[in-house]
Amino acid sequence: MSLTLATIDHIRNLCIIAHIDHGKSTLADRMLELCGAVDPRRMREQYLDSMDLERERGITIKLQSVRLTWRDHALNLIDTPGHVDFGYEVSRSLAACEGAILLVDASQGIEAQTLANCYLALEHDLQIVAAMNKIDLPAADPERCAEEIETVLGIPAEEVLPISAKNGEGVEELLDAVVERIGPPEGDAEAALQALVFDSHFDQYRGVVSSVRVMNGRLTTGARLRFVQAKATHDADEVGTRRPDMTPESELSAGEVGYLIAGIKDISDARSGETVTLAANPAPALPGYQEPKPMVFCGLYPVDGDEYPALRDALDKLRLNDSSFTFEPETSGALGFGFRCGFLGLLHMEIVRERLEREFDLSLIATAPSVEYRVHTTSGEEVVIDNPSEMPPMAEVEALEEPYLTITLLTPSDYTGTVMDLCQSRRGELRKMEYLSPERLELVYRVPLAEVVTDFFDQLKSRTQGYASLDYEPDGYDVADLVKVDILLNAMPVDAFSTIVHRDRADVYGRRMAEKLRELIPRQMFDVPIQAAIGGRIIARETVKAKRKDVLAKCYGGDITRKRKLLERQKEGKKRMKNIGRVEVPQEAFVSALQLDD
Repeated sequence: MSLTLATIDHIRNLCIIAHIDHGKSTLADRMLELCGAVDPRRMREQYLDSMDLERERGITIKLQSVRLTWRDHALNLIDTPGHVDFGYEVSRSLAACEGAILLVDASQGIEAQTLANCYLALEHDLQIVAAMNKIDLPAADPERCAEEIETVLGIPAEEVLPISAKNGEGVEELLDAVVERIGPPEGDAEAALQALVFDSHFDQYRGVVSSVRVMNGRLTTGARLRFVQAKATHDADEVGTRRPDMTPESELSAGEVGYLIAGIKDISDARSGETVTLAANPAPALPGYQEPKPMVFCGLYPVDGDEYPALRDALDKLRLNDSSFTFEPETSGALGFGFRCGFLGLLHMEIVRERLEREFDLSLIATAPSVEYRVHTTSGEEVVIDNPSEMPPMAEVEALEEPYLTITLLTPSDYTGTVMDLCQSRRGELRKMEYLSPERLELVYRVPLAEVVTDFFDQLKSRTQGYASLDYEPDGYDVADLVKVDILLNAMPVDAFSTIVHRDRADVYGRRMAEKLRELIPRQMFDVPIQAAIGGRIIARETVKAKRKDVLAKCYGGDITRKRKLLERQKEGKKRMKNIGRVEVPQEAFVSALQLDD
């Protein structure tokens, strides 16, 4: 039975925010058990993480909502991702909540993403309930952790609740604190309907299933609805709550969180941030989310060209489920037809690619990740490019601007030297250095985005034995000395291998790419020169030697002129073949060569 207006005081809308791997999904499991939401026989670890990919990697990728009942109160819980690439998912869930549980690992303390998510929650005016998780671990230091939370975030140490999500210790007290400290939602059930769509996914049988938070009014089954931004009208086939299975209700009133199925087949009609209102009595649109801005770009191409339409449909469907990536068609001379896709970060790119391959049974090639540059031409134009092949000739380029990030690094102070060395080797500029405690240090650097998207995160983890954490935010554009490096096979440029790098690194990149391609490209019947070039200047060269037939095998003796004649004829044939020959690069070579930093 749906909650009525009389019990709006008994509703609490909250989410769990934390750094990656601090125990959000485990805490959600314990809360499901304590509230009796799941049959014990069906209970499994990471219950709300529905994707196989989430279970394998042990991370949350998609936010999940569930309705729990605790001491006569309805708790609408949203489990959010922790990785910096999925910050957009976190911001969407915060817009549907009044409070947040901030979870900190008692053995590791505050991490970079903890800070970022906490500040994000404070911007949304959310009430924060802080908790220290994993207090049962031998390495846990709750006193130091509580002091750190008080020093850095200003939450009094005595208000920080010690819990162990794994064995359930302190979780009941946490639920009580949630009911006590987080206020009920505001909203008028008698006003015109305003409901916020904060997530959607596509069900092939029922169409689009949207997660909604009703801000004002009542959302009833069978109502004629108006989707304000999409300017579309649909009938509500079913509304209800997730407990955690979808449970139909007759209506959702102000303050409640649930789902809406309206038989929508066009996936663009139910984007996240959409406002749903009644067609007969429309209300103005709610302030939507800030549109996520892609930061990393790469080309996705089907291995089999016939799969291009299937890839387009798959991207359309996935875009509804994750509206933070973008795509548009592009053509490559080497790879054929594909799409240029924009992502929030490298992990986001990897996850989207893997989901496309698994959920839609596609085989894909991804080109090297690149970022968005601003090119100022000699004619006074400004061109924005995210694909190196779109770069104008260097003679026409007046200046090149590249995007920068402000990155926040939290690291044990033992690793200060190696972390600073990494940032400086990536053209980083130190902005701030502060000790959060004698053992932990916060470093803030301004670094070019292009230097971060390759293997910065992996290098950071390996140099600090996994202890450092990273958070970032965009910090505008600056002019830099950049050049475009082209890779030529048999004097023909291969657009998939083109890249834009800093002039100081161009020679190294060109040499490494040429050496790698020499190993990967199979031998042809003629010599294949592999060259790296900046404009008309060749900076590196390797050669794949030709297969040779022994034309002298039948010459068991005789005059040298006969042997020379045969060799000259072979040489002429090779030369003619080289002029008309086309080098076929196998798909495995593309995949291996584009993983240059492995």
